[in-house]
Amino acid sequence: MPAVNLENIHIVLQRPRYPENIGSAVRAMCNMGIRHLSVVAPENYDLGRVNKLATHVSADIVAGIKKYVELSEALQGFHFVVGTTARLGKQRPVLHSPEKLAHELVALSQNNRVAVLFGPEDRGLSNEDLRLCHALVNIPTAEFSSLNLAQAVMVVCYALHATVLEEKVVFNPKLANRQQLDGMYDQLRDILVRINYINPGNPDYFMNNLRHFFTRMQLRAREVGIIRGICRQINWYAGKCYEDGLQGREKESALTGDKET
Repeated sequence: MPAVNLENIHIVLQRPRYPENIGSAVRAMCNMGIRHLSVVAPENYDLGRVNKLATHVSADIVAGIKKYVELSEALQGFHFVVGTTARLGKQRPVLHSPEKLAHELVALSQNNRVAVLFGPEDRGLSNEDLRLCHALVNIPTAEFSSLNLAQAVMVVCYALHATVLEEKVVFNPKLANRQQLDGMYDQLRDILVRINYINPGNPDYFMNNLRHFFTRMQLRAREVGIIRGICRQINWYAGKCYEDGLQGREKESALTGDKET
């Protein structure tokens, strides 16, 4: 029975503070057969200290680390993004344990690139970071919920490594990637503001609900294209109605002027 396709799993560390934690995360990944790591805006990227904790066995993973300045840039090519969080709340839905999430990713990872995102050691992922995620994973703990970054990476990587797919045929759609989804959300926000459907002063409040809705649907690239096409047609029709209204008023004014003359 197939397991998670680990070649399509990428670990992403958002603003890690200590190079030793990067190195320990690399070692945990190596233990669990995951080879791809991206690091976003690290506070201190000392390769000597990274390699010391990663050990020589993981040197190829360290050599292949991709560095980014912005998280949105790091996530552009991924079809599914999982955020890790210790804090629970209404703005953090779709929570899974590592085991439940891993079983979901068995099917998704066959044809889709998946990013598992970890936040800074001192405060974790922000709400803004989590808006870029399709799903969230929470590692259940006892009273003290704070885990070391490398420990959290190990727990999630182990869950991914340990999963197997039940013996049945599963349809594995290729989902729209982050760049395609972000473009769709920007276009939806602009058109909904233009037609006065949402409050232009706080569009993110409504858009968060829309994001959660579409996340549950797991949109494919073709479906994103359909939605964007509808937005373009609404935009064109709204402009046409406006122009027709102007022309109608001009004709009416002209006729009224003729009668008065």
